[in-house]
Amino acid sequence: MKKKPANPLGGVRVLEFGHVAAGPFTGMLLADLGADVVKVEPASGDQMRAWPPLRDVDGEEFSYNFASLNRNKRSIVADLKDPVELEAVLRLVSQADVLIENYRPGSMDRLGLGFDAVTKDHRGLVYCSISGFGRTSPYSNLAAFDLVVQGMSGMMSVTGDPDGDPAKCGVPVGDFVTALYAALTISAALRSVDKTGKSHFIDCSMLDSLIAIAALQTSEYDGTGAAPQRLGSRHPRNAPYQAFRGMDKGFTVAAGNDNLWRRTCEVTSLEELVDDPRFVSQTLRTQNQGQLESLLNGVFGTRPAAHWIAQLQLRGVPAGPINTFEDILADDHCKVSGLVDEVDVPGLGPLISVGYPARIDSAAPRRDLLPPRLGEHTAEIHREWNSA
Repeated sequence: MKKKPANPLGGVRVLEFGHVAAGPFTGMLLADLGADVVKVEPASGDQMRAWPPLRDVDGEEFSYNFASLNRNKRSIVADLKDPVELEAVLRLVSQADVLIENYRPGSMDRLGLGFDAVTKDHRGLVYCSISGFGRTSPYSNLAAFDLVVQGMSGMMSVTGDPDGDPAKCGVPVGDFVTALYAALTISAALRSVDKTGKSHFIDCSMLDSLIAIAALQTSEYDGTGAAPQRLGSRHPRNAPYQAFRGMDKGFTVAAGNDNLWRRTCEVTSLEELVDDPRFVSQTLRTQNQGQLESLLNGVFGTRPAAHWIAQLQLRGVPAGPINTFEDILADDHCKVSGLVDEVDVPGLGPLISVGYPARIDSAAPRRDLLPPRLGEHTAEIHREWNSA
């Protein structure tokens, strides 16, 4: 029988002191890539275990939100303020390769689980601390959730309609972008530990992570001296590049260069706009995109969105529907790519599972462990890890 390829992080042991989103998503990314991730929870559990939608499974509440961020992990329960239980957790830390935590800054130090304490005699630990503002910020002691960080980062100032109020992104990008930076940096640091045996501390800030991904907006401000503005679905440097309205519903068009603009004019039978002085260059189309939007919507409103999407795609113009999550989860793309699967949860039945999106040719991401019940693996982990 052909041997199953090893996952990239196979053999890496991770302790996750994570709650809600950023810490748990970091842990799940590492678990998907093969790491043995153990979630250390208080008796009350990760706060997200109580987030709806909830279903009763054999007398316990099952949170769909919790499940989406905690597959491929095992769970132990520990009272970190109890000296005996803390000592047991410290023994696990001594066997770990990675520690992830997203408690308030200083909390792990007060518990005796800070970086200096746990790495004193360690063979080499990657210690990743995730927080709203990082250790060196003047705001380091402030509480932070995704909404607050989106507002402070500048992201909300460029999100929403021009005549409306600033809006937060509908997806908690602060949590998830920070987790992606954390997982990437942990993976890089593991290579260094392998070479040097030296422990590494990673200070991963949600605010810094959101500022970092706004490279186009910060560079725009640097180059013009003007703060970027809210544009709805429009693009600050490109047009037509936005949502339009068909007879029945909206759709998107991204005609991002002169050639694609010419093809869009052909599809809409507006060839005269190609040489219109208002629209002869990308810069001019952007400056006059209010007028451009009105002209295009006048045509797009005569046929259903699906008609225009098909015609534009046929000519190589990027265009697509504005899906609901119901739409995209049922789309053939998700079925063919294997991204979306169903797992059978005992007592609950089939559960949608959105897997790891990047494909590695030599090893498939893990999908072998269901989201753990609270403390399900406590005895197993202490026995297994301490026998090393």
